[in-house]
Amino acid sequence: QLQLVQSGGGWVQPGGSLNLSCAAPGFNLDGYGIGWFRQAPGKERDGIACINSSNRTSFGGSVRGRTTISRDNAKSTVHLRINSVNSEDTAVYYCAAAWTTATTLMPRRYDHWGQGTQVTVSL
Repeated sequence: QLQLVQSGGGWVQPGGSLNLSCAAPGFNLDGYGIGWFRQAPGKERDGIACINSSNRTSFGGSVRGRTTISRDNAKSTVHLRINSVNSEDTAVYYCAAAWTTATTLMPRRYDHWGQGTQVTVSL
């Protein structure tokens, strides 16, 4: 059973960096695409980054140019880093997995979801 466990996030100062991790303990993620999504209050869930098993990546417009995503297949973990954060980055962040080689940012393509992590950007 694929379960995703998120870590990181919390409170971040404006201009700082946000680091999140998504792990699948005891599960081989080879063949799975991993995506990161976020949802602010009153808004739809928005795809921000994804990576497939070949390390091909895709980024949403709101974070492109200041975000990296990487995966450590040996540890079944995917890492997300967003630099130069601002108040618009405040949201609940989710990682998700899909059995696909596509790099998609569409939430409905993902079947397995992490528990969600609150990220707040403020002084």
